[in-house]
Amino acid sequence: MIDFNNSAFVKMKQVDPATLMGDIQPLLINGEQVIGAYKAMRDYCVFTDKRVISVNVQGVTGKKKDFTSLPYSKVSAYSIETAGVLDMDSELEMYFSGLGKVKFEFTGQSNIVEIGQIISTFIL
Repeated sequence: MIDFNNSAFVKMKQVDPATLMGDIQPLLINGEQVIGAYKAMRDYCVFTDKRVISVNVQGVTGKKKDFTSLPYSKVSAYSIETAGVLDMDSELEMYFSGLGKVKFEFTGQSNIVEIGQIISTFIL
């Protein structure tokens, strides 16, 4: 599983989900829809209408990948922090029962409020 406390998995920016579907498609269940995708240097996460799929790309070639499925049904709370004037990054913290806190950092260009609305839609 991804170590979400590791600073290597930070500052993701929004990307076209189609660019990641080759890896993600086999993991999706029938009817599951991709809502958005965010990528850092090599690692990325995909938000669907059922869960967040986090992908840790490993090794020199990047062919080895660790997939972590974080279902919304296990989210007990979440928090968002919007970008500011000097601090241009935004953050999402999700608290999962049985797992604890998972933190994602996004570039200031990401719409963190929209991400929060999407999560609320599926956990409330």
